[in-house]
Amino acid sequence: MLDLDCTGAIMRARIYQPAKTAMSSGMARTRDWVLEFTPASARRVDPLMGWTGSDDMNSQVHLRFDTLETARKYAEDHGIDARVFQPKTRKPNIRPRGYGENFATDRRGAWTH
Repeated sequence: MLDLDCTGAIMRARIYQPAKTAMSSGMARTRDWVLEFTPASARRVDPLMGWTGSDDMNSQVHLRFDTLETARKYAEDHGIDARVFQPKTRKPNIRPRGYGENFATDRRGAWTH
């Protein structure tokens, strides 16, 4: 049984692992899997205030899961047509001594800035 929204359309979603934020070098919140519904209607701009709005309530739903299997199982159990997007893996950027190396008294290289 497929789950239908209020208009009678099949609910479509995507399952993905979010990328790290560009504002930090940390990898927090990148190991979970997210189930996110695809937009059912286009966004529109309010002519008076210029705000962007939509009448699609499912676009606000972001479900987090520990594993890909649990996200797939949830979508299957609730009749959601979900497409899985595999993440692009990258080599971790781990420095041996970390940020404190910039201020070490036994620093070997020249201070450049």
